[in-house]
Amino acid sequence: MLLSAAPLRPEQVLLVARNGERVDVDPTVRTAMAPARAAIERALADGDVVYGVTTGFGALADTIIPMDQAGALQHALVRSHAAGMGPAVEDETVRAMMLLRARTLAAGHTGARFAVVEALVALLNAGVQVWVPEHGSLGASGDLAPMAHVGSALIGEGWVRGADGRPAAAGPALAAGGLQPLALQVKDGLALLNATEGMLAMLVLSISDLER
Repeated sequence: MLLSAAPLRPEQVLLVARNGERVDVDPTVRTAMAPARAAIERALADGDVVYGVTTGFGALADTIIPMDQAGALQHALVRSHAAGMGPAVEDETVRAMMLLRARTLAAGHTGARFAVVEALVALLNAGVQVWVPEHGSLGASGDLAPMAHVGSALIGEGWVRGADGRPAAAGPALAAGGLQPLALQVKDGLALLNATEGMLAMLVLSISDLER
């Protein structure tokens, strides 16, 4: 299937989530994402105070982050929220949420880089199955914990499903799939985590099951 800025149909999500269909990114996505990304980079260069971009998060919203630490802040955000527990979410649900988040980022409103979309799609196409624990979503601000576990795998620090079905380190799995860990830059981590695609993925799959 071809991923663009246009909304996905449920049947497209099912093909990728359950059938492992390959995903290609429409070249127009890079152009669609460029304006919002440029706005983020201008804010950073101008020293503007922008939550989660030039400041910390939550109680640290008044703490200004030096420009040379903006990328480290995004990595710290992913690590701090990858704190789920319990058995793994079903593989098809994780694949669906990754696809849906890639599409949301591709719409060009989050300020994330095109490289984040490319990394999510590459992970799907390589068949690397991210291990996302079942419990831990905060819900109010999105599926933060589940998406953080996806993000931690993207940066090569999380877990994937090993050949024995148990969690295995993501770094070697990325290397085996010919993938490089994603180096997050300003806004990338926040754009990955602040999402409701976990809930949406479960809904799409549940409706399909109900209809069947």
